[in-house]
Amino acid sequence: MKYRRHVEVSPKILLGIFTSLAVVLFLLSYFFSDFFAPFRMITGYVIVPMQKGVNEVGTYFSEKIETLKENKKIKEENKTLKEKNTQLAEENKKLQQDKYELDRLQKLYELDQQYSDYSKVGAKVIGKDSGNWFQTFLIDKGSNDGLEVDMNVLAGNGLCGIITEVGPNYAKVRTIIDEGSSVSGQFLRTSDLCIVSGDKKLMEEGYINVEFINKDADISDGDQVVTSHVSEKYLEGITIGYISDIKVDPTNLTKTAHLTPCVDFRNLQEVLVIKQKKQTKDGN
Repeated sequence: MKYRRHVEVSPKILLGIFTSLAVVLFLLSYFFSDFFAPFRMITGYVIVPMQKGVNEVGTYFSEKIETLKENKKIKEENKTLKEKNTQLAEENKKLQQDKYELDRLQKLYELDQQYSDYSKVGAKVIGKDSGNWFQTFLIDKGSNDGLEVDMNVLAGNGLCGIITEVGPNYAKVRTIIDEGSSVSGQFLRTSDLCIVSGDKKLMEEGYINVEFINKDADISDGDQVVTSHVSEKYLEGITIGYISDIKVDPTNLTKTAHLTPCVDFRNLQEVLVIKQKKQTKDGN
């Protein structure tokens, strides 16, 4: 049986061999430079461009990899920012809604203080008739809350309307802009009487009618109109609105005018109901 002979070469011997080879190549290159010149030219024409190409390819792919990494990072950051923006937008929307509600409640509180002589209950609007204007609407309080037909309803800065129907947990309100509405009013400054009546067509311009004004009444644009003491169902002294466009009727017996209501009848969300009827106040 034959055994393969294992030859071991000392690292020192290998180092010596490679060192000697390097010295020989250096000397040959130095003393026989003309002989090695063609090889250097071949290296310049072949190896160097190849090396340059390899470097460019490597650089290209390296840049692409870096670009992909940056794009991925940017997309992740954009996603995070979008999520934060969505969250902030929702929070801002909620804050705006809270602010609007707070403003409305503040105005309702001021209205409550303005007519502090009367006991009132707040209610939310839960339904309305068709169209842009709140001519009639429903509220979320009814007989269970002590509400009755003919109770006056306030909103904005004054008179909104009157209750015409009551259920256990709802009530129907007819506003002063409804064509079936007629309110006895008087001018706060002069005490002259008038009738404020709804007009759907005129309301598109933001007004309602004021009729049967004494032709000698010393009134002017901007005068305030309130509910009168002779009104059958409306409590006295509640602001209705402000007049403009005063004209003498063709009969020359009375005047007419337009009235701008003190309530925004395009947007009603909360109201106050006075829990005291005119008959009660008069003792009837």
